[in-house]
Amino acid sequence: MPRDVNISGTVRERAVRELRDRILTGALPAGTRVNLDAITTEFATSRTPVREALLELSFEGLVHVAPRSGITVIGISSKDVIDSFTILGVLTGQAAAWAAQRVNPQELASLRELAAEVAARSGDDSIGEANWRFHQEIHRAAQSRRLLAQLTQAARMVPTNFLTLFPEHEKHSLDEHDELIEAIADHDAERARSVAESHVLQAGRSLASWLDQR
Repeated sequence: MPRDVNISGTVRERAVRELRDRILTGALPAGTRVNLDAITTEFATSRTPVREALLELSFEGLVHVAPRSGITVIGISSKDVIDSFTILGVLTGQAAAWAAQRVNPQELASLRELAAEVAARSGDDSIGEANWRFHQEIHRAAQSRRLLAQLTQAARMVPTNFLTLFPEHEKHSLDEHDELIEAIADHDAERARSVAESHVLQAGRSLASWLDQR
């Protein structure tokens, strides 16, 4: 399941990722007032990058920024999660289908290596980053800049710590990675689409259920 979990980047980028994760997993529930000073202290920075991070989250519909009343978490409902993951699933499925039609031998070899790296990081917090690199290689193999741009946008709704949050998904994800690679290697576009889309939708159902229970 795709998601950029690289911890590098500017303070603003890191603040966006961390705060987005907290909102998506319910750690910052709807209605929470965001303490700008506390976040500034946490990230050891000035107010400017934190304000920019919160403004980006407001564009994503996750927080409400008001000049006088401050910043309030809008949050995300289980329905929002299902909607977001359904959209992401369709895009991911299309990427896998095009990858099956367009992949070259070097990309296929890279996919196998990246899948092995994900498996090698089983049980480790760094598995999420390896998982993203694997899916990103499939996205690139689709050879569509427009689709890649849409995927980057849609994948923001996936918490970076998803596999850590739901360790029970790990083995199933690894098995599906193998199945997906074989479909791509066989140039079976529809099978690749089906596996990839199901991969994402199952993750969405788990996150939606998690939010309902909080």
